[in-house]
Amino acid sequence: MYRQIGILTGGGDAPGLNAAIRAVVRTATGEFGMSCIGIEDSFEGILGDTHTRTLTTRSVSGILPRGGTILGTRNRGSFVKMVDGKTTFPEVPIGEALANLDILGIEALVAIGGEGTLAIADQFYKRGFPVIGVPKTIDNDLAATELTFGFMTAIDIATEALDRLHTTAASHDRVMVLEVMGRHTGWIALHAGLAGSADVILIPEIPFSFEAIARKVAAREKTGSKFTNIVVAEGAAEIGKGEMYQDTAEMRLGGIGEHVRRCVEEMTGKESRCVVLGHLQRGGSPNAFDRMLGTNFGACAVRALASGETGKMVALQAGVIISVPLSEACTQIKKVPVDGQLVRTARDIGISFAAPTEAKHGEEGLHISHETHHRAVS
Repeated sequence: MYRQIGILTGGGDAPGLNAAIRAVVRTATGEFGMSCIGIEDSFEGILGDTHTRTLTTRSVSGILPRGGTILGTRNRGSFVKMVDGKTTFPEVPIGEALANLDILGIEALVAIGGEGTLAIADQFYKRGFPVIGVPKTIDNDLAATELTFGFMTAIDIATEALDRLHTTAASHDRVMVLEVMGRHTGWIALHAGLAGSADVILIPEIPFSFEAIARKVAAREKTGSKFTNIVVAEGAAEIGKGEMYQDTAEMRLGGIGEHVRRCVEEMTGKESRCVVLGHLQRGGSPNAFDRMLGTNFGACAVRALASGETGKMVALQAGVIISVPLSEACTQIKKVPVDGQLVRTARDIGISFAAPTEAKHGEEGLHISHETHHRAVS
């Protein structure tokens, strides 16, 4: 049994992080008699002059409904470098961190984060240090778990934004474009688009054409609907083109929403507006589901450590929390199946994905060709 464990949060913040921290501390101290040390600013907090704090049930009291993370987080740092386009893990910072963990008396780590954070945690495990991972990403793109906390809250926020845009779009007969997060996957755009009654959903998995969007806008005009709502994931791309970046040096995505607005306005003559939700999706209080899932993950992570499991990540599968190897958890991104149930449902109710070869049934795309399907998933 470990006497003292460390807790850190890494990557972008997400609603539910504090719920997970609270559950780790309460389970470790109350159920297993362990002490808890919070590591501040992700793995960077165990380099140089370390930044840590003792966590007790009292110090985590009241943080369940709070957004962000009381430990701070970083989505860039010293532990990952790109060399010739490949991800590498330098030995020097990892060795220094392991030495500092020994000095601090931390015998095991609970690392809460997405694929980047968990990949670093796996490097600690491969060097013999006990680690358990907790999945966190609002994009819901970790393949080993059905859901990650933060995702449901992000959907709620995006859906509310679409609801509000719907009324102003209808009042002014406009095309409204809502840009949401989703670098490699369109889970937020797809779920929010369905829940918020979008007319067009643009996701990274299905390359789109502006001609198909214009057809959809025209078809709505013919049926008396003088407005159109479009939701676009930040990583969506026009057929034959790549993602749009607002900062190529740091590979920071941005600009697709405004690009869609401008092109649609030029092609249709319709007054158009763009809203970028950005970090509004990350901030604020987690909803009830994300509080519950974060709590469940945190408690199960400590239970796994106490039972001798290490080098694993807790995951939700078929409604049950299990553990999977960290090496497997980080290797694959979970993409939206382009012929899956949610995409079919969206098409069934008249939502277009603006695929360039969508059939013009009723001037609205209802199917995707095998050729486009192959491009979207390759």
